[in-house]
Amino acid sequence: MLRRHALAALTLGGIAGVAACQDSFALAPTDLPDLNLEKLPGGDAAKDDVQHRMITGGGGCRLHVVETGNRRGQSILFLHGFSQSVLSWSAQLNSELRRRYRLVAVDLRGHGLSDRPTVGYDDSKLWADDIDAVVRELALDQPILSGWSYGPLVFLDYVRHYGDSQIGGLHFVDGISKLGSAAALSVLTPAMLALVPGFFSTDTETSVSALDALLRLCFVRLPSQRELYTMLGYNLSVPPSVRQALFARTVDNDDLLPTIRKPVLITHGGADAVVKRDVVEQHQRLLPNAEVQIVADAGHAPFRDDVSAFNRRLGAFAEQIEHSRSK
Repeated sequence: MLRRHALAALTLGGIAGVAACQDSFALAPTDLPDLNLEKLPGGDAAKDDVQHRMITGGGGCRLHVVETGNRRGQSILFLHGFSQSVLSWSAQLNSELRRRYRLVAVDLRGHGLSDRPTVGYDDSKLWADDIDAVVRELALDQPILSGWSYGPLVFLDYVRHYGDSQIGGLHFVDGISKLGSAAALSVLTPAMLALVPGFFSTDTETSVSALDALLRLCFVRLPSQRELYTMLGYNLSVPPSVRQALFARTVDNDDLLPTIRKPVLITHGGADAVVKRDVVEQHQRLLPNAEVQIVADAGHAPFRDDVSAFNRRLGAFAEQIEHSRSK
């Protein structure tokens, strides 16, 4: 049984005690996440169709990748946010999207079951190489890159170094495209900014408290206690030094966004308490042809707060791209 299941039965204090033992708490390569995929009636995706593999990315970093769904369908590559994991996308990987689309999720470097290098998080080319490695190794044909929160920074690293000719489209999910400047900070809410010092703390209780508060900021509809503790578990598996390195980057993609030729969908929770809705208008100015979906009764994680609306719109975007490619 995965250690993450045991976390669900712990109090916050108990989790803090486990997290203090970094070596015993860290996820191991044998701890493959149980996504609890159910068979879809008449579908192409069965319960046991989920595949886990390790792919070598930039600088030799091994990346954990999960794949499910229709291998013949349009591919969608999911990139999670800061201090998260592939499990963030459980409601998509275990949905009707599997019937038609090829769904892939990757643990970003430093997260989940991927390697945790001590350096290199400020190197745009390494992040780009990670995505390129996944696309090439899995032979993903014109994938949609769907990035949540921090995720768009990573797929924009890919576009900057590899262009957009090998992808089908981009999906910003409550996402940011800048770091390390006043302009970047301006789209983060005061509640989010107040938590940042705690993310970097090596004091276990401080770290647990900050990450727990971040998770609660993400949702309009709080997940169950069991789900929250599971989420807190994989948040804590990311070392504080990695969290700090992620935020230490200086990035500005204002020059890159207007050059993107592929379709873009911007999804944003109408009640996002982490990233202000201002970011949508900023991205629209630089991506005038982007489609926008505001999920009214959803927070920073609309793919969990309103799974149906999120999946339906993502499916329509994928269908649109599939149709344009078949012309």
